[in-house]
Amino acid sequence: MPDGSLPNVFDLTPLNPDFNRDPHTLLDRLRAECPVRRDAQAGTFILTRYADVRGLLADTTLWRDPAKAEPEAYLQKRMTDEPIQAAVTGEDAVARSILLLDNPDHARIRNPLARAMYKRVARCRPQVEQVVAEILDRIGGLARLDVMSSFAWLVPTDAIARILGVNETRLAEFRNWSEGVILTLNPFRTEEQSLRLEASATALGNYMLELMAARRAEPRDDLVSDMVELQSEGAPIRDQELAVNLMSLLVGGNITTTDLIGNAIYHFLRNPDQLARLKSDPLLINSAVEEVLRFEGPVDATARIASRDMEIAGCPIRQSQSMTVWLRSANHDPDVFPDPHRFDITRKDAPHVAFGGGAHVCIGAPLARLEAQVALPAFFARFPNLRLAEPDAMPRWRSLPFFRGLEELIVDA
Repeated sequence: MPDGSLPNVFDLTPLNPDFNRDPHTLLDRLRAECPVRRDAQAGTFILTRYADVRGLLADTTLWRDPAKAEPEAYLQKRMTDEPIQAAVTGEDAVARSILLLDNPDHARIRNPLARAMYKRVARCRPQVEQVVAEILDRIGGLARLDVMSSFAWLVPTDAIARILGVNETRLAEFRNWSEGVILTLNPFRTEEQSLRLEASATALGNYMLELMAARRAEPRDDLVSDMVELQSEGAPIRDQELAVNLMSLLVGGNITTTDLIGNAIYHFLRNPDQLARLKSDPLLINSAVEEVLRFEGPVDATARIASRDMEIAGCPIRQSQSMTVWLRSANHDPDVFPDPHRFDITRKDAPHVAFGGGAHVCIGAPLARLEAQVALPAFFARFPNLRLAEPDAMPRWRSLPFFRGLEELIVDA
């Protein structure tokens, strides 16, 4: 980035080493100097101020479908789910993820899925606790471990597998497919990554359809059984649509919850006073998880498409133009969060926007919160003397654009 120039979208990804090390230097500058900025190269407006971001997220009239964006919205056009869609779409049906759908199809699919999901999450704490305990037992008494590969990655994958009803004998395959389909989140993936994504999506899509058929024949106490029961009661969701959106639940939930847990452990170890406060008052766990989401949330940004000509902070935006709203910047807006770069689990400030908002608020948010609320106290209780193996070393942040998580987190127990 030339000296003096304002950052564009590509500067605001981990592919830029400066942003990878510290996203807030660039985001703070952009929010202060130009909170609504047109990036012609990416074909989108960049919004970084809390008030503007929250207002757009709450506007249910805006669009999500990339097909409705102007041809110049290059970044939006790349953020599609074709490999997942193609994996389970028959010739007589077009299945899309609710992540990129507008009403009426968005509400038709999301509403029954959300009802089943939230009802299931409300009573699945014992399952999540069992998953966490089993993973910790497998770690055993290691003196040094990588938190990410040994714990943070396994908790959400194994928890959602159990909630869906995945057979224990297929769990290793399920984990591998889940890793593969997460590549759909990378708009700059290589040809090799695209091939892995397509193979994983096809295998996982076929498995989802098989699982749905099995649950129709023999219902069990799991989310897939809940959904096929709703179908039988009249929920207007085709099998292909259900399979695509169960896969999207994996894509959206696994990597983000992995990063939520990993980022939390990292920042608690960097802030031992906050960890001591949590240990002395376990009831702080809910506010602690919310502060991690605000301070180092897993998702950088989300997008909307203007459904009408509009104006934001004096900047005219035409119908069909793309807007990228920077959640990470909004969550560190000093006009809303005093001393925003301080990690404080007792904050009483305005709500963060880490899960987005409005009609497209993250459908997996209740499950992500639950997994973190269970996993963090259990992990710190199992390893009471935990410390960073190299406290002065630069953390290794992943290079996946628009997401923030650690490649590895080596700790001594």
